[in-house]
Amino acid sequence: MALRFPALLIAMLLAILVRPGSALAEKNELDSLKKSVARARSDTSKVYAFLELSKAYLADNPTESIRLANEALRLSSTLKFPRGIALAEKGLGLSYYNKGDYLLTLEHWNRSIEVFDSIGDQQSVANILGNLGSVYYQQGDDANALEHDLRAMKIAETLNDTLRIVTSCINIGAVYFHKKATHNKSLDFWYKALPLSILIDDKDAIGTVTVNIGELFLEQGLLDSALFYFKKSIEAFDNSPNLPYALINTGKVFAQRGEFNKALDYQKRALDFAMKLDSKSDITIALVNLANTQFESGDVVSALANFQKAEKVATETGANYELKESYQGLAKTYARLTDYKRAFQYQELLIGIKDTLFNLDIEKKLGTLQFTFDIEKKESQINLLTKDQEIKAQEIKRQKLVRNGFIGGFAVVLLFAGVFFSQRNRISKEKKRSDELLLNILPEETAEELKATGSAKAKSFESVTVMFTDFKNFTQASEILTAEELVAEINRCYSAFDSIITKYGLEKIKTIGDSYMCAGGLPVSNSTHPLDMVNASLEILSFIEENKKKRKEAGLPYFELRLGIHTGPVVAGVVGSKKFAYDIWGDTVNTASRMESSGEVGKVNISESTYNLIQEKFVCTSRGHIQAKNKGEIAMYFVDGAKV
Repeated sequence: MALRFPALLIAMLLAILVRPGSALAEKNELDSLKKSVARARSDTSKVYAFLELSKAYLADNPTESIRLANEALRLSSTLKFPRGIALAEKGLGLSYYNKGDYLLTLEHWNRSIEVFDSIGDQQSVANILGNLGSVYYQQGDDANALEHDLRAMKIAETLNDTLRIVTSCINIGAVYFHKKATHNKSLDFWYKALPLSILIDDKDAIGTVTVNIGELFLEQGLLDSALFYFKKSIEAFDNSPNLPYALINTGKVFAQRGEFNKALDYQKRALDFAMKLDSKSDITIALVNLANTQFESGDVVSALANFQKAEKVATETGANYELKESYQGLAKTYARLTDYKRAFQYQELLIGIKDTLFNLDIEKKLGTLQFTFDIEKKESQINLLTKDQEIKAQEIKRQKLVRNGFIGGFAVVLLFAGVFFSQRNRISKEKKRSDELLLNILPEETAEELKATGSAKAKSFESVTVMFTDFKNFTQASEILTAEELVAEINRCYSAFDSIITKYGLEKIKTIGDSYMCAGGLPVSNSTHPLDMVNASLEILSFIEENKKKRKEAGLPYFELRLGIHTGPVVAGVVGSKKFAYDIWGDTVNTASRMESSGEVGKVNISESTYNLIQEKFVCTSRGHIQAKNKGEIAMYFVDGAKV
């Protein structure tokens, strides 16, 4: 299940605009607000009264909410009351946001920003910039979302507005979370937000930051770290509506660790709380996760009952994604119970719902394209309004001609639109394909720089961790296996290595025959690269050992592995003009290579500089000073495993 950033973002971003509970105002509150409009002693007081009444109608009657906000805008304009105009535009934007009309939302909020800026209210400017970022985020426009969130953060830092800084950090981290290559940037912003959230004692902010960090670590397979942050989020959320999400994810961690009783405890707590809130979405998700844990623990009967409950709630609420999970669970449960007829029925339902979801995803992507297209069209219309009167007159004349030839003109427009979208789709597919190929060769940041400028500058990094591996038995295996078998086995191993280092945010540099080289701490610097590299190395050795066991049992030749790590400064850049490659240079690279050649099969051999950075987290055995080719004696250590 993906991070619930959209819901959390909207809750935080719009809290300033709508006071808690106003959307569910009781009739007596509405009557009181209506009377306040009539009793207003001044016209400016009447503006504020209109706006309060508009907020009260926001959820239940958006049309009335818009009418009242327009009344406030009309009156403020007559009075030449800038703050009233800005607040009315902000209220209109919120009303249209609730209606799902994002173009009008952007239009009114941008007008509001202009007026707030003119009267020097930068705090309100930052607030609405963050709201605009949220709209773009929901529409899949990460570039615009990031731009507005960064602008909001810059203003907040100038004003020392801690809550707004925290909110911006959460939002920016959410954007970076979309790509695995920028997960470290997400962590950087969330780690900045966490102490500030604690400083201002904002429980919702603390819960949001910690649950998001936990989600990232869960995705990376760092279960202990994920569990630590999920427990922090549970403490912070307490009785918040977001509590079930933190409980469910905590249960996932324990389930992955095989601690099923603990997993079940958290998932039952999540279900109980979701039922108390009558949150159908959370109820379904909790039921599915509870059933999955019961299935994995061997309690198939209980799993079946809960998958059936999840199916019922998901069907009632039209929650297709949860329905897919329910069908999948029911298919595997009936198969385990040897009721193959029902298992087949649910497998067919699963295929059907997957088709539905695929179509929904396509519609969502098309909606995003339409959103971007409509914004561009709106901007074009705004630019046209700035033309002189002669151009306007010509435009009116042209429109008359178009109207007179409407039928023929409309057909031409349709034909042009068909060609345009066909061409744009083809170009988009080709661009996506070329981008994917480029990202297979270069780090994302370097690829973007190369596309933007035509070149990528070499950069110096003060601290990078480099790893080399080398297969033992390679020569013997190459004499036994055919060329195709040898390449297939190397490819299988290297593909596993690629998957592992990607999981830990590391960068593959190159392979040279049976030698594999990767690095951490570049092209984006971070402080965790030594730990990330050692964790990845232990997983690589675990894969090689498991692979060796399977191939021995099958009577096939197998590879063993030496692995060496060193940390220090490097220079990185792109070399070549045709078959270019991202590479690194420096004594650090040479020393890492010596760590590998001086190591032992099945061991992670590290230098003293790496040891100093990871010793608090890992148990290591000193090897003393070992003679290394062209390096003299170097202090080396074997990593035995993580500290408990």
